[in-house]
Amino acid sequence: MSPQTAGVLQLLALIAALGLAYRPLGDYMARVYSSEKHYRAEKWIYKAIGANPAAEMRWPAYLRGVLAFSAVSVLFLYLLQRVQGSLPGSLGFSSIDADQAFNTAASFVSNTNWQSYSGEQAMGHVVQTGGLAVQNFLSAAVGMAVAVALVRGFARARTGELGNFWADLVRGTIRILVPISVIGALVLVACGAIQNFSGIHEVGQFMGGKQEWNGGAVASQEAIKELGTNGGGYFNANAAHPFENPNPLSNLFEIFLLLVIPFALTRTFGRMVGSLRQGYAILGAMATIWLGFTALMMWTEFAHHGPAFEIAGGAMEGKESRFGIAGSSIFAVATTLTSTGAVNSFHSSYTGFGGGITLLGMQLGEIAPGGVGSGLYGMLIMAIIAVFIAGLMVGRTPEYLGKKIGTRQIKLAACYILITPALVLAFTAVAIALPTPGNSMTNSGAHGFSEILYAYTSGANNNGSAFAGLNADTQWFNTTIGIAMLLGRFLPIVFVLALAGSLAEQKPVPETAGTLRTDKPLFTGLLVGTILIITGLTYFPALALGPLAEGLAS
Repeated sequence: MSPQTAGVLQLLALIAALGLAYRPLGDYMARVYSSEKHYRAEKWIYKAIGANPAAEMRWPAYLRGVLAFSAVSVLFLYLLQRVQGSLPGSLGFSSIDADQAFNTAASFVSNTNWQSYSGEQAMGHVVQTGGLAVQNFLSAAVGMAVAVALVRGFARARTGELGNFWADLVRGTIRILVPISVIGALVLVACGAIQNFSGIHEVGQFMGGKQEWNGGAVASQEAIKELGTNGGGYFNANAAHPFENPNPLSNLFEIFLLLVIPFALTRTFGRMVGSLRQGYAILGAMATIWLGFTALMMWTEFAHHGPAFEIAGGAMEGKESRFGIAGSSIFAVATTLTSTGAVNSFHSSYTGFGGGITLLGMQLGEIAPGGVGSGLYGMLIMAIIAVFIAGLMVGRTPEYLGKKIGTRQIKLAACYILITPALVLAFTAVAIALPTPGNSMTNSGAHGFSEILYAYTSGANNNGSAFAGLNADTQWFNTTIGIAMLLGRFLPIVFVLALAGSLAEQKPVPETAGTLRTDKPLFTGLLVGTILIITGLTYFPALALGPLAEGLAS
């Protein structure tokens, strides 16, 4: 069997697994967020934090809950790293420096999981399991809560109430993320991933030195890392490390985990707004982009010319032989079209066009299918823009799901779209202009520019993957990428919740013969075109200086 055929079969198996999980998981999540019952464990949590889960919140109150919870989480994780040297189970590692502790706290709380450190050489068991793994659950639950609040904005009328943030946060964690993660961890252990709390031990001696490894609760953290579209690796090699991702089966399962909730949330959306066909239209746009990017990436990496590439069967540099080009390409597209950031290969070693595909996937806003929660609300913002453009073409006031899209809604949607590119391009420009950040580049020219552009694109879009050619463990990059991650996560949430509140206050608009049908393939095509055009106009100059220039020169 040729590698290309094996890659197609892997892709078909993945699609089949996602298709089987789509309906039951999507319906289950709709029931979770619509239920009025509270489990006993959930009641204990509400009592401990002093929250009333039955109290409805308007968007400012919902936003205050998101920001207050996230601020406390950043502070807790920062302090935990700063005192690591005094904690039991630290494996002898010292406390984390202030700039790196800030960067890591901002990273994990914002669901970015960017890492400027080697996990196996810096973090002990307490920080890994009590800090980082916990935030993997909570940051994902925050994203889902915000998405559900926006869906309620479409589903409700003549009220500004969007639900209760604390109830949405707890339910998303207890009823969705924890159970699936337990099953996922068991599957990964069966595949060969490690799960222990062993200390550092010597595994061999090489060239006069010795090789040491430490154990850890890797399988459990790996499961929520992928399921919650987080991406932080227990080891520096991330999902390329055999302790995290042992074989092709575990590789395909991890890709399934990072895609399953974002895709299934489209059915949750359809169920909650009372029209499954609306969910299918959003799913169609997500699937079209994902499949297109995957096919393009596999073609780019398989078809690259040159003697070395022909002998290896394609561009094998930076890829694990146990996964091959196909398994690496599918993973790379899935992780950059979601806000995961896990890598099973080094994106810096991809072909010029291949590296550009990973960049473009993040620059789309990670909406195909995107992060857990963030992908859905990002795609719905794009749907509002597409409806607005359609309205301009026919001279009609735009409507979406029975809600008028007026001046206020378009301003909020435009602010959402513009904030992340502004962060990416501004920070990249400053870093290129200053002399010190440039010293961190491993390469010069177009590839070196791509390294810095990729870093800020990854941070501001809350992805977390790295080009693996940039030394980001400096005060400049730790601080500026940390700021980009926080602003890139929470400023868009402000606009999403404000939009949700304005939609929930409206009364439904009756459908007429002139109403744009947003549950048809025509609208799906319009939505895909809108996404590609907006992203192209925004980022094309920067891409032309980096991956496009490198790809055309190779």
